[in-house]
Amino acid sequence: MQAKIEKYKLDAEVDSAGFEPFHTGDAPDFRAARVMKQHGIDISGQRSRLFRVSDFDDFDHIYVMDSGNYKDVKSVAKNGVHMQKVDYILNISNPGSNEPVPDPYYGGEQGFERTYQLLDKAIELIAMKLKNGGE
Repeated sequence: MQAKIEKYKLDAEVDSAGFEPFHTGDAPDFRAARVMKQHGIDISGQRSRLFRVSDFDDFDHIYVMDSGNYKDVKSVAKNGVHMQKVDYILNISNPGSNEPVPDPYYGGEQGFERTYQLLDKAIELIAMKLKNGGE
């Protein structure tokens, strides 16, 4: 998403967070970094961080990758207003599907490419919405 923000000169901020404390501070998987680099995007400087309750206040939208992430986010939401900000990222390109992003970790690099393609499609739609004045 950061690459889209820069490409389209959007007034937006993006961050990524998870719920696994043993990954805090880790760099992206080398296969993810390689696939992203093949698409002209450098993620080598990114580091993982834990999701914070304050993320509900800091961001207009919170996109999750799968039902596990959805349950984790829901478990720390303070109210319905918080949950109104939460959606599955692939609902952007496949509305109402609640389709999970496939986890490429245990597969080969082709899985990372497939994940990239799915997310790139959804993120492009988010970027176009922002570019056209939507939220």
